[in-house]
Amino acid sequence: MSVSPVKRQKMESALDQLKHHTTVVADTGDFNAIDEYKPLDATTNPSLILAAAQMPAYQKLVDDAVAYGKKLGGSEEEQIKNASDKLFVLFGAEILKRIPGRVSTEVDARLSFDKEGMIQRARRLIDLYKEVGVGKDRILIKLSSTWEGIQAGRVLEAEYGIHCNMTLLFSFAQAVACAEAGVTLISPFVGRILDWYVANGDKKTYEPSEDPGVKSVTKIYNYYKKFGYKTIVMGASFRNTGQIKALTGCDYLTISPKLLAELSKEHIKLTPTLSVKEAQACDLEKIHLDEKAFRWHHNEDQMAVEKLSDGIRRFAADAVKLERMLK
Repeated sequence: MSVSPVKRQKMESALDQLKHHTTVVADTGDFNAIDEYKPLDATTNPSLILAAAQMPAYQKLVDDAVAYGKKLGGSEEEQIKNASDKLFVLFGAEILKRIPGRVSTEVDARLSFDKEGMIQRARRLIDLYKEVGVGKDRILIKLSSTWEGIQAGRVLEAEYGIHCNMTLLFSFAQAVACAEAGVTLISPFVGRILDWYVANGDKKTYEPSEDPGVKSVTKIYNYYKKFGYKTIVMGASFRNTGQIKALTGCDYLTISPKLLAELSKEHIKLTPTLSVKEAQACDLEKIHLDEKAFRWHHNEDQMAVEKLSDGIRRFAADAVKLERMLK
């Protein structure tokens, strides 16, 4: 059924409708995109910061970070590490001037299997934010959803009141462990799950409702709501607007500027596909995972094992590129 031009003008865009049912988060380090789409929150990662840091518009932030690293002194390696942390915080602080909510800042992916290292780095980032006048209530610290990362999140939340966003999440086991650790938010990756199934299976296209990434997030959302977990589910890494629309009603969705633009131009009626009421009626059993059970269940999911290690390597590689640029 086609919509008349007059009606289309009156109908809200898909993006505006989505905002009624789901908290929209901008997945970018580009301030202009944040100004344009007015999300509540924003997320960054080493790849996004690397891309933004190479734009002439942000050269001053890079210069300030380098000056900070030099000022603290120490070995060249220490100066670069301090400059890199400072750059993440400077970007985060600028983003926070443009949004009412929180910004996610990532701990170095090279610490993904070092629980204590992640805790120390997270606390350091919070201290750096404090130095520029930003309180920890406006920050989400991003940690890899390894067993060590999840336990670091548990400690940061319980002992230091530092809110965590668990990233690179691909398996149901990771989601269960995060809920049990009491972290603030998880970022299950939709697009990267689809990528894996397309690359490793016979099927090359999926309807949004049958998309393996969409199904993964739907199951996690239903499990959390059925058993009353407070952890926020934020679908991430989208490849198309169909995936986003199929997760309308999810707590949060973090979306790239390109897909935000597409949604803002679409004028179709959006209806929520996820709801607490339906989740509570789902046929799911509650499970508990200690370290051994977590490692076994996660290991049983080939896609999740491959995508987690691949994601850590990619973020680590971009962190190295960023350090080279600062050097």
